[in-house]
Amino acid sequence: MQDVSKQAVKSFLLDLQDRICQALEQQDGQATFEQDAWEREQGGGGRSRVLRQGQVFEQAGVNFSHVYGAEMPGSATAHRPELAGRSFEAMGVSLVIHPNNPYVPTSHANVRFFIAEKEGEEPVWWFGGGFDLTPFYPFEEDCQHWHDTAKALCQPFGDEVYTEHKAWCDRYFFLPHRNETRGVGGLFFDDLNLWGFEKSFAYMQAVGNGYLDAYLPIVEKRKDTKYGERERQFQLYRRGRYVEFNLVYDRGTLFGLQSGGRTESILMSMPPLVRWEYCYEPESGSPEAALYEHYLKPRIW
Repeated sequence: MQDVSKQAVKSFLLDLQDRICQALEQQDGQATFEQDAWEREQGGGGRSRVLRQGQVFEQAGVNFSHVYGAEMPGSATAHRPELAGRSFEAMGVSLVIHPNNPYVPTSHANVRFFIAEKEGEEPVWWFGGGFDLTPFYPFEEDCQHWHDTAKALCQPFGDEVYTEHKAWCDRYFFLPHRNETRGVGGLFFDDLNLWGFEKSFAYMQAVGNGYLDAYLPIVEKRKDTKYGERERQFQLYRRGRYVEFNLVYDRGTLFGLQSGGRTESILMSMPPLVRWEYCYEPESGSPEAALYEHYLKPRIW
């Protein structure tokens, strides 16, 4: 039987939440995170932290949750029917950052651990997670840096890991009804257990720790870029895609709602302001059109 340490995973996740919040507060220079500690009636709870109306970040949410129960939710057993009837524990850190400046991309990261147990049988466990970038006015060098950071953290785990998890991210963060990716991708992985507990956990830690290395240099570089109403309105329009994906396709949102998680924490990923526009088409040759033409499709970085 593999030596699975749930406590080691939980300790890492709590520390990761602390470190990310501290780094984002430092980058913002004005606002601080407010924490809501919550409990789930069926078992478990979490720490939801939200920073609002900052100098750099319009809203940033960094959540830790650890929930457990006697039976897996339907969203978790849909692709793993053998797990039906097992008790479960799920823990993770999930974050979404919505900056003020349209030249600073929105970003998302998530690392998580599931374990399903049944008396007399070996536990079934896996890790998942990743991070992805959603620019409105992309810079080639920023996207390259994001993917170079992802590639470097994957390298110690195997030559093929970045290629596979980058492609998985492109497939996952895709809006079929728009025929476009949510952004420029990054990494995504799920059901990771083939490497054994120690290596799988190390990879999850590398992804969680790598997020700040990937994102903060971009924020630092773009946060003081001048912008006007045109850029702001386009940012608000494109945020609508974020809402569409999270409410229609995202498995984490569905799992949270189906497992009786805290609704405010689950929907923390929604932007504070957003708009939709009927039949919007970017002006030909404009910076807005460049996003659609060059970035909202899978690319090799």
